[in-house]
Amino acid sequence: MTTFVDRVELHVAAGNGGHGCASVHREKFKPLGGPDGGNGGRGGDVILVVDQSVTTLLDYHHSPHRKATNGKPGEGGNRSGKDGQDLVLPVPDGTVVLDRRGNVLADLVGQGTRYVAAEGGRGGLGNAALASARRKAPGFALLGEPGRVDDIVLELKTVADVALVGYPSAGKSSLISVLSAAKPKIADYPFTTLVPNLGVVTAGATVYTIADVPGLIPGASQGRGLGLEFLRHVERCSVLVHVLDTATLESDRDPVTDLDVIEEELAAYGGLGDRPRIAVLNKIDIPDGKDLADMIRPDLQERGYRVFEVSAVSRTGLKELSFALAEIVAAARAAKPVEEATRIVIRPKAVDDAGFTITREDGGLFRVRGEKPERWVRQTDFNNDEAVGYLADRLNRLGVEEELMKAGARAGDGVAIGPEENAVVFDWEPTAMAGAEMLGRRGEDHRFEAPRPAAQRRRDRQAERDEAQQEFDGFEPF
Repeated sequence: MTTFVDRVELHVAAGNGGHGCASVHREKFKPLGGPDGGNGGRGGDVILVVDQSVTTLLDYHHSPHRKATNGKPGEGGNRSGKDGQDLVLPVPDGTVVLDRRGNVLADLVGQGTRYVAAEGGRGGLGNAALASARRKAPGFALLGEPGRVDDIVLELKTVADVALVGYPSAGKSSLISVLSAAKPKIADYPFTTLVPNLGVVTAGATVYTIADVPGLIPGASQGRGLGLEFLRHVERCSVLVHVLDTATLESDRDPVTDLDVIEEELAAYGGLGDRPRIAVLNKIDIPDGKDLADMIRPDLQERGYRVFEVSAVSRTGLKELSFALAEIVAAARAAKPVEEATRIVIRPKAVDDAGFTITREDGGLFRVRGEKPERWVRQTDFNNDEAVGYLADRLNRLGVEEELMKAGARAGDGVAIGPEENAVVFDWEPTAMAGAEMLGRRGEDHRFEAPRPAAQRRRDRQAERDEAQQEFDGFEPF
């Protein structure tokens, strides 16, 4: 059964925003007290948070679909809907978030680091919030926006200071078990270690972490063996340690050739050329291993490697190796730039940014793209004529109609707002022919106007009777 997963595809869905409410306050002796529809609640976000107690992405491998809760709709009496609850997903330290095309979206390092993977939809405004001096009693409310739905990829890159690399059964897991308190599985057959092991080592005043990369063999960078799956775990390390088996039972292998093969795989993977290297000649407790180590040590030193002869069984040379690694790690930490306080980058929009674009596509269709127009379309209830008229007013104030005219649009041309897969298409009619002027005083109710004097009301009724009498006098029977 799989117990370690370091790469998963996660399907995240934020919560939808709640719809606004269209309501009119009513009570005894006050049947029309004005609009009192509340706003809808905001949909919940999907948030990734680094939790150092989590070491694998196994939970998301078994349950890759995650969704936050929706916001509640607004209600009458100016009661706003409840916001949806955010869905917080704990991830291991060192998790990289990518989109489906492989672009890096976030690199989550450090306890508590957060990333909003999917934003919840906004709640729709109720008719109380839409009321104004011109629109005293809106008969509509805005719909809640749908939450963002996306597919992301999570990759775990182990956060360790030292990486042990080498052939299977070279003794990497044995070294970790004696240098730290880690208890990896150890056996004398290849590919015993199927997952990266991580241990904490204390050498004097320096505390550092050490990890091994299992299953490196020739062709690992192209997918052979297990190396391709775990080479990413050495990317964050400060120093690479070549663990060379001086007592291998395979006649066609020797430590120097093993080192050359592993270096070729690291070079093919890329990005590791600047890391300092150390060569560790392991298993010198075996007589033949000690003799071979003495033979190849000068060759490795000529190549520029610091060489240590160790034995995980007899624990020979481990103290010197541990303090040498601590020295390199301390120097690497000191060389890193001091982290500055988080900066807030403000990117104001250009003064000539209209907030939308209009393009003419094949077939004569005009497509409108922009954050505001697309959001307004999602919030519109197209079953309500008043809401559609309100949308037309908003688009007109934004300048969409004027730009359509400049682009050559004529009455009856097709106009699409939004992307191809989720667009609203309609036949365009300029405001001079349809819209606010044709729909009349949208959202206004004469019952909310100031009362007329009694004499004025009598004159108005008499004028209505005179008009009706004139029509009757002009009627000719058949």
